[in-house]
Formats: sequence, C-alpha cells, structure tokens
Amino acid sequence: MLLHTQPGVTMWTKAKVLRGAFCAAQSVHAVKHRPGSCSVGRGPGKTWVRPSGFDTGLKTFNSLTKQKEPLILTREGIATWYSCGPTVYDHAHLGHACSYVRFDILQRILSRLFGITVIHAMVITDIDDKIIKRSLEDNVSPTTIASVYEEEFKRDMLSLKVCDVYFDIQSIGHRYGKFVGAVGCQVEPGNSNKRDGRDFALWKPSKPQEPFWDSPWGRGRPGWHIECSTVASSVFGSQLDIHSGGIDLAFPHHENEVAQSEAYHLCGQWANYFLHSGHLHLKGSAEKMSKSLKNFVTIKDFLQSYSANEFRMFCLLAKYRSGVDYSDGSMLEARTSLRTIATFIHDATVYMKGQLHCSPVREAVLWERLAEIKSSVAKALADDFDTPRAISAVMNLVYHGNCQLQPVSKCEGVTRSPAVFGAMVSYITDVLDVFGIDLLHSKEAAEVRSGGSLEAVVEQLTHFRSEVRAFALVPQDGPTKPGLYPERIPLLKACDTLRNDLAPLGVLIKDRGATSTWELTPRKGSQRVQDEDQETSS
Repeated sequence: MLLHTQPGVTMWTKAKVLRGAFCAAQSVHAVKHRPGSCSVGRGPGKTWVRPSGFDTGLKTFNSLTKQKEPLILTREGIATWYSCGPTVYDHAHLGHACSYVRFDILQRILSRLFGITVIHAMVITDIDDKIIKRSLEDNVSPTTIASVYEEEFKRDMLSLKVCDVYFDIQSIGHRYGKFVGAVGCQVEPGNSNKRDGRDFALWKPSKPQEPFWDSPWGRGRPGWHIECSTVASSVFGSQLDIHSGGIDLAFPHHENEVAQSEAYHLCGQWANYFLHSGHLHLKGSAEKMSKSLKNFVTIKDFLQSYSANEFRMFCLLAKYRSGVDYSDGSMLEARTSLRTIATFIHDATVYMKGQLHCSPVREAVLWERLAEIKSSVAKALADDFDTPRAISAVMNLVYHGNCQLQPVSKCEGVTRSPAVFGAMVSYITDVLDVFGIDLLHSKEAAEVRSGGSLEAVVEQLTHFRSEVRAFALVPQDGPTKPGLYPERIPLLKACDTLRNDLAPLGVLIKDRGATSTWELTPRKGSQRVQDEDQETSS
C-alpha cells in the first residue's frame, strides 16, 4: 500500500490485505440478506447526496452524477483520497503512468495551490488470477512475481516523481448501478451459486498449486474487489472524500467496491466523489494501452528518450478525464512547450543580470498581464483542474514577456526593468513546481552546475568575443562607403566559427545585435540547437 499526506513525502508499506479482506468478507457475507439495512435512505443507484462539510470553492467532475459538483470535504482542509493501484504481474507502462501522474498533479494542485492536506492511500495488488497465471508460466511463486514487479513499479513512480464467496447484489436493493453501463454489461464469470448474474466473488476457492488461506468457506483467497474496500476502510473508516482510478475501472470494479463497502459500513454513500482518468492510446489506435493487448511502452523504455518533466507536460496539455493519444508528435509538443518556457526564463534571467540590453520595457503592461494570468490560472484549476487552460495562460505570459525582450546594440540612457521579469520568472517556476516540474533543478541544470569554474571561463570568452564582434560590426564612415570595413570581416567570420565550434561541446552562444548571451547545454541534441541558432543569428 502507498500512503502519503503530501507530494514528495511518500511512505511505502506492505498492505495487510488478506487478513482485512477475510474479516470484511465475513462481515459482508453476514449482512447480505438484510436489504435496506443502510442508515441513509436512497433512491435509484445513480442518486447522489451532496455532502455536508467544508466547501473548498473548487468544482470537480463527479462520475457518480456525470457533472461538475462543488468539492466539499468532510473535514476542513483535509481530503481523504483512495486510488486503485496496479496488479503487479508485468512491467508498468505509460497507460499506468498517465493515470498516476495525472492524479498526482491533481493532488499537488489541491495541496500546493489551495492549501488542502491530501491523505492518499493506494493498494498494490499482489495476489490475483493474472499473477498466478504468470507464476505458472514462469515456474516461480506468485510472491516472487509480485515482488519483482512491485519494486519495479515503485522505481518507475519515483522516476516520474509520483497498490469464490459471492456478494448478493439484490441484498442492497436498487442501489447497484451508480456508473453508466453498469446494467447489462459483461458480468463476472461464476457458477450456478449466484442469485443474480451480476453477483461477484468476495472469496475465491483455490485451485491446485494456487496460494490459499483458510476461511469458513474453505481454502481460498480474496476476490478482485474486496482488497480495495478493505484497505480504504482500514485507513479511512466508513467515509471517503475522493476515490480515483482509470475510467475502465468504473464498472465493475468501482461499482462493486461501492456495493460491498456500503453494505459493510451500513451507510448510504461511502465515497462522495469518484474521479476517473481517460485512457492513453497509441496514436491511430482505438484500443487503450494495456498489458493484455501487448500494445504498451514501458516506463523504463520511455525514459530513455524523454524526461519525467516532458511526460508531466504531456499530461498537463490534456484534461485529466479525457482520452489522450501518445506519439512522437504529442511528446514533441510537450518538449517544445517546456523549451519555450525554459528559454524565456533563461533570457529573462540574462536580462536581469544586465547581460541582455533591450528596448525600454512596457513595465506597467507586464505587471497587469501577470496579475491577469495569476487569476486565470487559479480559476482554471478550480474548475475541475483544467490544466490545459492553465498552461495556455502561462504560455500567454511567456509570449508577452518575450515581446518585451527585444535586444538592441546600444543601451545608453535606457531604463531597465528587472523587477517585473523577476516576478514573472518566480511565478512561472512556482506554477510548474505545483505541477511537479522543476526546470531549475532538472538533469540539464545539474550538468551545468557540474561544470564548476567552466562558467567563469565561458563568461570571459563570450565577453572577449562580443568585443571583437562589436569592433567588426562598426560601419564605415561616409555615405559613399556603406557596409562594414572589409579588413574586419575575417574577424566576424572567426567569431561565427568559434560560436559554431563551441555548440557541439555544450556551449551555446546567441548573438543579439552587437551583444551576446551564452548557456551551457547537454551535448545530446546540441547540433540541432546550433542549426536553429544559425538560422536566426547574423
């Protein structure tokens, strides 16, 4: 089980699922013949009762009502949140990552932006039909299979900066069927002991060579749904604010969780809000990315080509509950967005240091734009965590900042405005940090810091080159001699050659009129950066 109270502070513990599941199964079995035993009266299955408590001022799309609802928490400033984790029988893939990263972003927004402490629990399923099947195929114990892939899953999540006795459906009256498609959908396989085709297993009898535990119904193991109800109940008791998971889990998994939990706790509304994330698809495929379909990209393989920051930006560019296509094109969009932001932060920092001379800045306009963007971002995130709209607002701020950073060759008498750019950079980095993106302490930044005294050397070299270029760019005197001094043109070419030779070594020099700026970059991909710079510089 994963349990944490805020992003970045995570405690992994082994869930005591089986003992709790055994007790819960006994209790649910004992009340299954007591229809209408819940203390709160309910109508049809889709009825939802607005909870009483602390109104956060946010709205979120609730799968129980199929519309946005005010997010009201049982206790002020505290959100209890349970989410379904993976079944660890194979490598975790981007479909898993997309759901977990999306909900991690939502929890960060609640915690960092709106000051709500999130207490989050997630179960990792380590006993299941798929795990047993894989163990028989590989001729190892189910425990070994689960242990290997559980540890791999934990490492993947850290790298992305982010766990048959039948339930009698008729015993809870008409309250079964809270999610669209629940009635008439595919039912769980079983035998003639079922009273209703929708009845599902609380306790499954073990087959030869399968793990088992003793119970009043013989040797067996928990059914698919009971573990989530057991873990959530053991952590949060009979009331839960938020339950999340992939949209494919709404039925039957979440439907059956609700049924058995409300029967066990004798309550009418166990979880107040259900949040479901959309599927991740390979572009051009109608099928979701999944292990069973063998159409997945593992997280480990993905991180060989892209960074965790880039994947988070990819997730931010789509609403958490919408389906999203994964492709090189969509990842390039995320990479480009990050690069645009990073370039602005760099240029603004260079300006604040006095290394970039610009035309007079319309400071009042930028202060006004910053205030508008702050308000827009807060409103977007309070409206069902609309991250695409928030990112669009941030990119708009970057655009207006870039419009003001217009380099000039001479700056005598020009008033500088570093304060407003400092405020803009601070706000943008804070917003990205809320989303789990840290551009200031990224892998690239670490490589720059490892250069040590190299920065001082590059600074002196760039300064010397700038003086040489300024000398070479002085125009000839008189109307009859337009252009540069011919004898100085070789100096200008030598400066260009030096710039081009340094780029593959990770030193990127950008000429801005008669002045120049520099930055240290990873060698990987530096040739592409160099080519782009050549197109825009003199």
